[in-house]
Amino acid sequence: MNKNYLVTKSNYFIMNSSYDLSLEEQKLILTLASMVQPEDEEFKPYDFKISDFMELLGVDTKTKYTEIPKITKELMKKVFEIQEGKKLIQTAWLSSAIYEKGTGMVTLKFSPDLKPYMLKLNNMFTQYKLANILNMKSKYSPRIYEFLKCNEFKKQEYIEIDIIDLRKLLQAESIYPKYNDFKRYIIQRAQKELKKLSDIKFEFEEIKTGRKVTSIRFYIKSNIKVKDETSITKLDTEAPERLDYSYKYIKEIKNIISNHKITSLEAQKIYDSARGDLKQIHKVYKYFKNKKSDNFVGTMISMVKPGVFQEPKANIPTDDFNNYSQRQYDFNDLEKGLLEWQNSEE
Repeated sequence: MNKNYLVTKSNYFIMNSSYDLSLEEQKLILTLASMVQPEDEEFKPYDFKISDFMELLGVDTKTKYTEIPKITKELMKKVFEIQEGKKLIQTAWLSSAIYEKGTGMVTLKFSPDLKPYMLKLNNMFTQYKLANILNMKSKYSPRIYEFLKCNEFKKQEYIEIDIIDLRKLLQAESIYPKYNDFKRYIIQRAQKELKKLSDIKFEFEEIKTGRKVTSIRFYIKSNIKVKDETSITKLDTEAPERLDYSYKYIKEIKNIISNHKITSLEAQKIYDSARGDLKQIHKVYKYFKNKKSDNFVGTMISMVKPGVFQEPKANIPTDDFNNYSQRQYDFNDLEKGLLEWQNSEE
């Protein structure tokens, strides 16, 4: 168990499931979710050291060996709903919780009904480090974090949601019935916690119908201050071969650049620089794949930018490097510039 483990959920599940869990219950479920491996075909029984779990949550209590059984027992009673087209699925989180006296261990297993939303996900999923939510104090903050995180990839200026729908998502229809209280104790508190603890932060704008606030516009921003500690792209060795929204494209980029071993982070930088244009990436790599350079990835990042690379004409005299006539680049100067650009991005 480690705070750098990854939690993976389908975006559909995040946006269409409705549940009310205590903060401790949420952290237990998310810790369990972080132990699921990308290659798992079925949910396995996952073993927890009770002491490790309590330490991960920052709880120091002599009654920890009685507290966890209470939490799992209550958790197994809580049935929640997932809207799946015309189907309404009612399910529990756990199918079993097994304790063996004298071992200090508990074995937990997810309900098989959750398999489509947490296993073998190839696209439209959200993934983040467990560290992003472990230190949150409000039970609504992890849910708001997941809602914003799964919309982060859309690259829209803002995400708008009706107050009624936001309350339903948070299972807070009857909590803080006055909007000002709802804003103060749920939205603004989550705003502070995300800014302090997670890899994203947000600003929000109130949209009114008459005098009544009827919807919220969330402006999602990368939280550079915290991102180094919580982003799954900080160390590629800590991440499985799939990253947030661009996993599908990163895999394709790695296939295109098959002659060079590049990390998922490097592939994502190339993808972002090309603004998602895989044809441009393929075109540039075709001509630069045999170039010897101390900064091959940096060269690719620079060349795939829209408008930078011009495909050569076949009837123009060629040079030894790429067998065609091209713009003349001083690659040493280029690499120095790239290093400055990359440092400014960080």
